Amino acid sequence: MDFGITAGAVLVMLIYAVPGFVLVKTKAVKEEHISSFAKVLLYVCQPCLTMYQFDSVTYEKELFKNMLFFFGICTALQIVILAAVGAVFGKRLRGDVGARIAVCASVFGNVGYFGVPLLEKLLPGTNALAYSAMFAVSMNLMAWTLGCALITCDKKYIKVKKLVLNPATLVLFVALPLFFTGTKLPTEGFDLGGIVSLLAKMTAPLCMLILGMRLATVSVRELFSNGKCYLSSAVKLVIFPLAAWAITLPLNIPELLKQVLCITCCCPTASVVLNLSELFGEGQKQAADSVLLSTIFCLLTIPVILLIL
Repeated sequence: MDFGITAGAVLVMLIYAVPGFVLVKTKAVKEEHISSFAKVLLYVCQPCLTMYQFDSVTYEKELFKNMLFFFGICTALQIVILAAVGAVFGKRLRGDVGARIAVCASVFGNVGYFGVPLLEKLLPGTNALAYSAMFAVSMNLMAWTLGCALITCDKKYIKVKKLVLNPATLVLFVALPLFFTGTKLPTEGFDLGGIVSLLAKMTAPLCMLILGMRLATVSVRELFSNGKCYLSSAVKLVIFPLAAWAITLPLNIPELLKQVLCITCCCPTASVVLNLSELFGEGQKQAADSVLLSTIFCLLTIPVILLIL
């Protein structure tokens, strides 16, 4: 893919983070208020993003078949990487919450907030958002089950209830019926489609704004001296996309699926890792550092990896 276009798209994401950094450094926004911004992102913008992704395409049997296939590849990839990185830490996982966070950070990617703007820029006018929606569904299902179980060392979170009752999944009870029936959100009169689209497109700026805020609260020296963060970033930003590219080589699948898979696998660590660590009160600093460092590094790795692939 064109290095200039990709680098430009990633640079725009970086610019979104600058106001957040400035707001916290000038004390216009206090550190304790950052979580409120994160809740808006999680409970308002994320559901709207999912609705927007499914509303942007029209149901076709062949498309849905490809979406299911894409879901399977994404899920398998995440499980394999999760198991491989977990094996690297071995028995240390149980007694080291930082290691457990690093495993999650190596696998769960920001395929929604970060991935969707990239796909819209790099693959406009295609069904790319439909496939990215399936990756987001897969990632969130795993994060709210395997991710929760890994962070807490408690298998009770691997239940059907957790698969269904989480913010990322509940919206599917609305989005999927509309998708299957070909029902589009109204854009005339009460412009619900426009409202959802606007809130969905807020995800990238708001996500990066929050990232800038968090960056302003951490010690840069400590951030860049965290070995586990380097490991998780290397796996997430380099090994993951290269593994995704490798498994598509022998497969006879549409070129668009390969492109979407490679682009979404290049995305940095998802903020859901930080959200879950804060929810359970374990490993918050490691999670925050992992998200921050991988996002900083991805500004270089995404253009380079996509140029190679």
